[in-house]
Amino acid sequence: MAINPKVPLERLTRTQSAWTSLRPQKSFAGMTLDQFNEKTAPSLTARATIARLENELIAAQNQRDDADQVTIETLKLVVNAVKGDIDEGEDGELYEAMGYVRTSERKSGLARRSKAGVTTAKA
Repeated sequence: MAINPKVPLERLTRTQSAWTSLRPQKSFAGMTLDQFNEKTAPSLTARATIARLENELIAAQNQRDDADQVTIETLKLVVNAVKGDIDEGEDGELYEAMGYVRTSERKSGLARRSKAGVTTAKA
């Protein structure tokens, strides 16, 4: 089972604070307070790195979202130009290849319900 990352940080902070304020000159487990701080520093450094990377991830996601807005508007312009092109249009193969449904392949949307509840579509 994984350890909650907050637990070691809380324990470290509490231990450092207590040792610093109450017995700064005393050694425990063969370590001075400075040696203890030196030995536990990589834990704090790793947490700082994670926090920095999380902030960078958020910034990169915001940049992506902003860029996607420009992309969406550009895509709309291109698709509308294809739809309005005399040689291509909404019924052309290019329009379909772009992922849209050609006008000739669209269903009417009309559904007639029978008394038995079975739906039959008319094209």
